[in-house]
Parts: sequence; C-alpha cells; structure tokens
Amino acid sequence: MGLNIDEQKAVERFRDNIVEPSKTKLVILDFWAEWCGPCKALTPILEKVAADYADKGVILAKVNVDEEQFIASQFQVRSIPTVYAMFQGQPVADLTQARTESQLKQVLDQLLSQLPVEAGAPGEDAAQDVAPLLAMGEEVLSGGDAERALGIFAQIVQMAPDNVEAQAGLLRAMIEAGHVEDAETAIASLPEDVRKDLAIERAVAALELAKNKPDDSELENLRKAAAERPADMDAQMAFAEAAFAAGSRDEAAETLLSMVRTEPEWQDGAAKAKLLQIFEAVGLEDPWVGAQRRKLSLILFG
Repeated sequence: MGLNIDEQKAVERFRDNIVEPSKTKLVILDFWAEWCGPCKALTPILEKVAADYADKGVILAKVNVDEEQFIASQFQVRSIPTVYAMFQGQPVADLTQARTESQLKQVLDQLLSQLPVEAGAPGEDAAQDVAPLLAMGEEVLSGGDAERALGIFAQIVQMAPDNVEAQAGLLRAMIEAGHVEDAETAIASLPEDVRKDLAIERAVAALELAKNKPDDSELENLRKAAAERPADMDAQMAFAEAAFAAGSRDEAAETLLSMVRTEPEWQDGAAKAKLLQIFEAVGLEDPWVGAQRRKLSLILFG
C-alpha cells in the first residue's frame, strides 16, 4: 500500500476502533486535541448523546489529531472539532455543525431511520458498547475532572446497571468530587458479593482515605506541624493522611516516602502500608501510581 510502519499501525488502530464497530453500529467519530477549547466544550455533549443512544446502536470514538496525524490527513481534517457519523466503514454524515444536544439527536434520529443499524442488546454487545465510555470516564477522572467523570459513569450505570466497573468508577468519581457521604451510602446499599469485587474494594479504600477531609486551616496547621517537626512520625502521618484526603496526593506521597526513607520500621511499616493503600485507591494502572512505586522501590531496594 506504500505505507510506512507507523502509518500501517495507525490504519490498524482505526480499523479496530472505528471501522469494525461501524459494520453494525453508528459511530460518532470525533477528531479533537488537548489544546482545543471548542473540543472540550463539545465532548460532554457527545458523551451524553452517545450514552443516551447506546441502546439504539450508537457509539462514540475519538481520534486525537496530534497522535493520529495520518488518519486526520486521510479525512482532510482542516480544523477541530470535526465530527462525522460512520457506518459500515464510510462517513455517512458530517456532524461538525451540530453543536447542541438537540441538533445532534435530530441528525442521529434521521440517520437511524435510514440505516440498518443494530440496536444495543444485553450481554456481550452491551459490554462492548460501554467499554469506550468506561475508558473515557477513567481518563476524565485521572485528569482531575471528577464532576464530569461522575456524569459519564452515571450514564454508564443507567445503560448497564450490573457493570461493576461502572459502579466502582461512579463511586470513585463521587469521592473525588467531594460527595463522600453519598458514596458511603451507595457502597452500603451494594450486595455483599458485589462489595467483595476488587474494583469496589478499590473504591472503598479511596473512601476510607477521604472520609476525614480537613478544612483549609486544619490542613495548613498539619502542614506547618510536619514541617517544624520532621522527626515526629505522628505529625508526618497526620499531615500525609490529611493531604491525600484534601486532594494533595503529591504532598501525601512525598511525606510518606520520606517517612519510609528515615523510619521504615515505624509502627511496623505504617508509612509503607499507607502508601500502598493510596496506590490501591488511586489505581495501580494510574501513571502517577507507577511513578510513586518506582520511588518507593528505589528507597527500599536502592
């Protein structure tokens, strides 16, 4: 085909993520970039419409033009956001000018009345439909936009109420957004077998760390005490726990790592144990956790 290796890989990714699903589903294809303000404004609308129409066979796929320049060039993308509707591997409509929920739904209703799109169904197909939304929710949550992530996971739970990953994501988003009591109530209402799932246990760990969130003055007092008494492990631990509960996970990790470095056996390795609890709460696959684990390994093993 005259393509280099990178271009071939780009084509393969596009085939797997967009072309294959579009054989039976209507794919909303969104070309975007991190630096694009209008893209960020449009994204929540696309996510909500895709979630609302998931049972009708509509899914959302996003292409970062900075990462997939070859694909963007093949579609002759000149500005972003650029949005297409794809069916059976071909663009069937340009959705770029549809910037509101009602406009998008009007175009989608027209397309769905004309195309043999397979409606969503329980089971494997439904799981495949929510998979991109789950990934999107995790990406938004790790990026720090907890309220938006909460909305995404809530939509997924409506679509797939038995999906434990969606339930856990919703709980973690609630906790990150400061809705700790709501998260505690939601966890208590879960069946016992669901609460034992690893994804839910991760949310429970996050809840335990966030339950005692201090106000700004209390946090500042604990920070000052830790700075003034670096050898006082109780003061260091109190600040680390408060910092994480307040959302300052870098400060929490730095304090705990320092404790492991200077007093690794304090209270039977309490600092290391607290770090591992934080890692579980954030998620072992999170890049931030990976970076902190490497720091911990260097301290423990040189």
